Amino acid sequence: MEPMTPAVLASDDLIQVAGLPLHPLIVHAVVVLTPLTVLALLLGTFWPQARRRLGIVTALGAALVLVLVPVTVAAGRSLAAVLGPLPAVARHQGFGEMLLPWAVALFAVAAGQWAWFRYGDERVRRDSPGAARAVRIGLAVAAVVVGAGTMVLLVLIGDSGARAVWGGLPS
Repeated sequence: MEPMTPAVLASDDLIQVAGLPLHPLIVHAVVVLTPLTVLALLLGTFWPQARRRLGIVTALGAALVLVLVPVTVAAGRSLAAVLGPLPAVARHQGFGEMLLPWAVALFAVAAGQWAWFRYGDERVRRDSPGAARAVRIGLAVAAVVVGAGTMVLLVLIGDSGARAVWGGLPS
């Protein structure tokens, strides 16, 4: 692996901020915001008081994740192009490129949950309690599946990224 010298960092192919590669800077936003959003989604799913307090914040957090993931992937691709073909980087990149569909699903479930409990649940519960219960169960299942899937993939991405950066260091 070629060391990150000033000549490598000055490449026109690299997305940078203040002379630093954007990927390691922005990835931290994804690493912090995604688990917080998943936690908020799950809290809102199983704890009505938390859902009322969080309101639209969970959906907004998921929207921000949805914006940050493609930016992070694009910055990662530009960094990978500068670094060249390295198996550890390719593995990390492969995992990273799988995150966008999960971010879309996270946003869809968070926005759906917010919209349902804001506009639909009470009204439908009056007219058709069974249908309201089915929607609540469906949202809960979707939240657990999307939350677990997103977190498993995020751990795989982080592990492979850490190994790509630090894996060659002697113990």
